[in-house]
Amino acid sequence: MKKKNIKLIISCGGTGGHIFPALEIAKSLKKINSDVDILFVGARNKMEMNKVPKAGFNIIGLWIQGWYRNAIFKNILFPLKLIISLIHSFFIIIQFRPNAIIGTGGFASGPVLFVATFFRYKTYIQEQNCFAGLTNKILSNRVDKIFVAYDDMSLFFPINKTINFGNPVRSSLITKLNISFIEKSRTFFNLSNKKFTILIIGGSLGAEPINKAMNYHLKNLLNEDCQLIWQTGERDFNNYKELHSKNCSVYHFIDRMDLAYAAADLVISRSGAIAIAEISMLSKASILIPSPYVADDHQTVNAMYLKENDACELMTEQQLMSQEFVAKILSFRSDKLRQKIGKNAHDLFKYDAANNIAKLILEDCLC
Repeated sequence: MKKKNIKLIISCGGTGGHIFPALEIAKSLKKINSDVDILFVGARNKMEMNKVPKAGFNIIGLWIQGWYRNAIFKNILFPLKLIISLIHSFFIIIQFRPNAIIGTGGFASGPVLFVATFFRYKTYIQEQNCFAGLTNKILSNRVDKIFVAYDDMSLFFPINKTINFGNPVRSSLITKLNISFIEKSRTFFNLSNKKFTILIIGGSLGAEPINKAMNYHLKNLLNEDCQLIWQTGERDFNNYKELHSKNCSVYHFIDRMDLAYAAADLVISRSGAIAIAEISMLSKASILIPSPYVADDHQTVNAMYLKENDACELMTEQQLMSQEFVAKILSFRSDKLRQKIGKNAHDLFKYDAANNIAKLILEDCLC
């Protein structure tokens, strides 16, 4: 591809489900054209303000928040924050002069993309879920193209703008899964190479109900010769860090997720779109526990898509304290069941999204 001085803004924020796809797109853009100049725009005091610079990119934070549907009092400053963020976005765009702006969802994407569409910049959004987020639904009629990960998204987006490339997944997770690497991965977490290994990930921020349930069933699972790699999230880590032991490795956040996935026989996870994409790409068997606190209950919709295709087990938070949860976990000691569920999950999605999105955007910028 012919090189040109291309400048791009990528807007994302709030959770890893929006940040990690944005970073993968940015890395693919740089891989294709190392001269491309990328600026991230996120929300102040959110995790992107740490994750993006750590990945080697510059970021500017907006004074913006999401809309709290069940806590109206928290929305008092929302109109003021929105107006200030729109003005700030205007000056960011005027100063940076991008060729295009890409948003991967979350409330931080709204102001900068809205301003960009007003001034007719090339604009793109990437929707990770099979039930579109509010910000992306509002922007869908204004942007040029919409990248999705599921078929039949016409309920939310104009079909003539929609392209299904799948979800951008962290390329660092792709490993050669052989016995030697699995053993190396388990050694990294100070675990046995012979025990049934469970990876618990409650999303980038953690999941208190999952943590409570794992604590409640921990003794039972250890007695059944299981071992755990457990990401609690920052908020709950102090409550569970003392459980860290020979057969239970507890972390607030796992940087080496490639090793964590490789070590795991079974993944217990929320059903955010990016978590599902990673689990499926790696052909991992999973028990998915949707968060009931997200907009439009989209995690349940995500998980049901896999469940209906025999590609996961699905449990609600209300079932977690029951012995049924333990029974589901132990049923995955069957190699045949794990292989079947993992293969079915892998076959549901596409896995070169970041590269395809990057190529299309760069081609558009050269037009």
